[in-house]
Amino acid sequence: MKVLLLNGSVHPKGTTYTALSKVASALEARGIETEICQIGPKPISDCMACMQCVKLGKCVIDDAVNEFVEKAKQADGFVFGTPVYYAHPSGRILSFLDRAFYSGKSAFLFKPGASVAVARRGGTEAAFDVLNKYFTISSMPVVSSTYWNNVFGANGEDALQDAEGMAVMENLGNNMAWMLKCIQAGKEQGITPPEQTKARTNFIR
Repeated sequence: MKVLLLNGSVHPKGTTYTALSKVASALEARGIETEICQIGPKPISDCMACMQCVKLGKCVIDDAVNEFVEKAKQADGFVFGTPVYYAHPSGRILSFLDRAFYSGKSAFLFKPGASVAVARRGGTEAAFDVLNKYFTISSMPVVSSTYWNNVFGANGEDALQDAEGMAVMENLGNNMAWMLKCIQAGKEQGITPPEQTKARTNFIR
């Protein structure tokens, strides 16, 4: 089993990476393979609503988003990490995930997801809430921890001093591993995901 962890920061080894690394360590200690994917500093275009992904089966903008979706098809779970900008996730992770989920939603269905928000001081709860919306619109079980998945610090060294935040990250990894193994055990017993009822309307009667 494998979990992809997405670093929504431009800094490859900053606070967000430090938090995700703690989650990854807990997962690997329980036999779950991990990979931390870096969005990096390159510009990320937002979704243009061109609908070409419906025809092509992938986003028409061929960049790191398509690479991530291809990896997501083989992954079993996800952790999305973001720094807090103005009490909100980074714009780059939102553009990234908008396109990834719209063009490749089937790669995420019924797979557990968790979000992590890091900040120097405030805004983590709002950012955490925004990222969770991607899971709850995609039939994904949401993995929780022993507190909201927040870590505080101005840099990676600071984050390591947030003892409670690091404990929450460790427990998040443990809980993700447990859920993945429960899902695998269910599959071995012939339990499959439910059929999805499809209905869409632009108004309420």
